[in-house]
Amino acid sequence: MIILKTLDELRLMRESAQLVSKTLGILAKEIKPGVTTNYLDKIGDEFIRDHGGVPGFLGLYDFPKSFCISPNEQVVHGIPNDKPLKEGDILSVDCGVYMNGFYGDHAYSFEVGEVAPEIKKLLKVTKESLYKGIEQCVRGKRVGDISNAIQTYCESYGYGVVRELVGHGLGRKMHEDPQVPNYGRKGSGKVLKDGIVLAIEPMINLGTHEVVFHNDGWTVTSKDNSPSAHFEHDVCIINGKPVLLSTFKYIYEALGIVSDEEAPFTMDF
Repeated sequence: MIILKTLDELRLMRESAQLVSKTLGILAKEIKPGVTTNYLDKIGDEFIRDHGGVPGFLGLYDFPKSFCISPNEQVVHGIPNDKPLKEGDILSVDCGVYMNGFYGDHAYSFEVGEVAPEIKKLLKVTKESLYKGIEQCVRGKRVGDISNAIQTYCESYGYGVVRELVGHGLGRKMHEDPQVPNYGRKGSGKVLKDGIVLAIEPMINLGTHEVVFHNDGWTVTSKDNSPSAHFEHDVCIINGKPVLLSTFKYIYEALGIVSDEEAPFTMDF
């Protein structure tokens, strides 16, 4: 069952999502060769707690850390460890926060130093596909319109769109209805209504769309070990239109990036 939120609830969810955004901005300053993902997990955990939240992933389904941090061929659910990052790596950081009775949940794929041009393009296209999906998050459309927009855009570049892992509804639980695949048919799936909140998250591989689930119960990698990118926003519908609850602006401030990509999806409420 899809749980629609009131404006007051959406305001609380925005606070949770914004704390995720600020946390990712803090981590953006620290991601560089030689840093370990355990270090990133530690400082991120401390920042969330210092700002009135609780790490949303720690203990969720028995996950052992506060962040899912997934380098290179790891698609999602990477467990932080003491292996140092290397020049040319990419790193997907997925962060969850529980605050005010609601979850925030979004992700960004970072470059570690200088990365190869084909990987830089994968990151660019995957992030662009996220906004292609968000554009479809309109009252009266269906989940399949979001899914198809992401799939069509990424496959036009020859990338593999992961099937086994999906976006989802978000609210008082981390995972609510509906599921939001990154592939599908236009006009299929649940109807989108005002008050819905979705975590839209394309997971896109440079090579095959096939993945491998590892014996640790969490780590998922591309089957051909090609690099994988992951970007995620929390999006709601207000007055029929998509509105971002999360933002990448804190990441961009940390990295010196200028962008107006979020402008069409921002409003005061």
